[in-house]
Amino acid sequence: MDLKVQLKAAVEAAAQQMGIPVEAAIQETPSTKPGDYGTPAAFQMAKAGGGNPAQIAAKLAETVVLPAGIKRVEAAGPFLNFFLDVPAFVRGVVERPFEMPERHGKVIIEHTSVNPNKELHVGHLRNVILGDSMARIFRAAGHTVEVQNYIDDTGRQAAESLFAVEHYGREWDGVQKYDHWLGEGYVQLNADPAKEALEPGIREVMHKLEAGVLRPFVEQTVKAQLETCFKMGARYDLLNWESDVVGSGFLKQAMDILEASPYTTHPQEGKYQGAFVMNVSEFMPGLEEPNVVLLRSDGTATYIAKDIGYQFWKFGLFEGMKFKPFMTDPNGNEIWTSAPDGQPDAAKRFGHAEEVINVVDSRQEHPQTVVRSSLGVAGENGRKERSIHLSYAFVTLEGKTISGRKGHALAADTALDEAGKRGFAELTGKNPELAGREDAQEIARRIGVGALRFAMLRNEPTRAFDFNLDQVISLNGDTAPYVQYAAVRAANILRKAQDAGYAVDGTGANWDAIPDVDLVLAKQVAKLPEVVAQSVRIHSPHVVAQYALDLATSFNAWYNAKDKKGKPATNVLQSEEGLREARLALVARLRKAFEETLDLIGIEIPAAM
Repeated sequence: MDLKVQLKAAVEAAAQQMGIPVEAAIQETPSTKPGDYGTPAAFQMAKAGGGNPAQIAAKLAETVVLPAGIKRVEAAGPFLNFFLDVPAFVRGVVERPFEMPERHGKVIIEHTSVNPNKELHVGHLRNVILGDSMARIFRAAGHTVEVQNYIDDTGRQAAESLFAVEHYGREWDGVQKYDHWLGEGYVQLNADPAKEALEPGIREVMHKLEAGVLRPFVEQTVKAQLETCFKMGARYDLLNWESDVVGSGFLKQAMDILEASPYTTHPQEGKYQGAFVMNVSEFMPGLEEPNVVLLRSDGTATYIAKDIGYQFWKFGLFEGMKFKPFMTDPNGNEIWTSAPDGQPDAAKRFGHAEEVINVVDSRQEHPQTVVRSSLGVAGENGRKERSIHLSYAFVTLEGKTISGRKGHALAADTALDEAGKRGFAELTGKNPELAGREDAQEIARRIGVGALRFAMLRNEPTRAFDFNLDQVISLNGDTAPYVQYAAVRAANILRKAQDAGYAVDGTGANWDAIPDVDLVLAKQVAKLPEVVAQSVRIHSPHVVAQYALDLATSFNAWYNAKDKKGKPATNVLQSEEGLREARLALVARLRKAFEETLDLIGIEIPAAM
């Protein structure tokens, strides 16, 4: 168990024994203060039960039972400061695998959901990478995770691209990636001055899409798009098609549930006359117009009503779709799809989530809040609280708005290839022997994928992000190559040690010889479970990306540390026997921490850099 978690439990147990229960916060003490961890619990206890905080802290220090790894506790005024047993703590970090927070329940994460009419561009990548990273993190935290990708196969964008194929007599050569080829027709059509006159033909294609006649062409586009996602390391469990959702009866079942709510009405007069309306004022206070039309007066459903039906299904409020296998991803995982000719007995395999996370850009903030509020309207307040919109700011490209329709975009495939090439070129410029390695292409691939993924994750999702390829692949600063380089450096230390015949598993280690400079690194390594718990709690992977940077920075500071005479203080291989083995074991655990941390955000470590 994480030592901070153990400390929290110990302080709370002592407070309970003193008759003043408290929820204790355990924090790292500032470098200018004594101790390694501290708590202001005495303040809270004094507020709740009265008394002098300093006296309560002194009594708390006498009462608390210290967990293994803590050497002593001191009361410093109203604060309690804990001092680590350095040898025991570092050894514990090295020898015990990380224990991630124990969580249960199924979580559905919907991401990607790119219109199936063109290739993905770098703006889409933020959605894919955020969603995939959240799935990895929630799995690591113990949840069952189902990743869904919503395919809008009846939308206008798909219709325009398919119309362009026939109208312009376009023929696919079988060589160019299919989604790129299809997207060229979409751009051509939207640049055509005669487009308005072509509207009847476009509507005809939309009718064919709704009837399912053109689904094989859409499937071909989806598979091409998924190739890009697979190259980025993303994986999926289920593709849900708009046409199947519409034809599944979700809408009627959801409207029947809402019909029983006191927050829905059928106005007989006024501007909503004849419509089915939902009032969300209790769940979205402050709206100028709290009434949301679900069914228009002519009986047709609004887009938000369809979204509500889909969200209700995700939570298992009803059944309605059939499913069948669609394809196998590069890792051998089977991806399923909704399908009219699917297996009815597979219905209970999907949906039925305890929590739903929709990864959708910030422009959909209001509709997503309405969907969430609809669960409250339906009396499902618990599910309402577990209906999460992971909102992210739209990506710009070198200061300009991305537009697939106007052709101002950088294809994700192009960015991926170019990131690998540029990153590898920069490396070989500094380290020419890398160019001749048999695994040079694999090294380049890992650099490229890592650079793109990290660039999309390093900041909070709600912060705007302007994509610049040169900044993304830089070996310095807040980038994946910076972290990957640190991980490779750790591996090089271990390899040299093994070549020299030294043990790297702690055999022969003298833990009592570990100095404070090593303790600082060990404390950083030990933080990963806490970081995972925070990421799950706030529904954002950016804290894991920041931790990866912090881990690399801490390692580099440790690696370059100097003693009082200005000489290297942490040269592992030149350390005295016993300390050398302890440090090698710490570096091995650090290397493992790099792997585990980067895997949470879908980044692999190259063999060399």
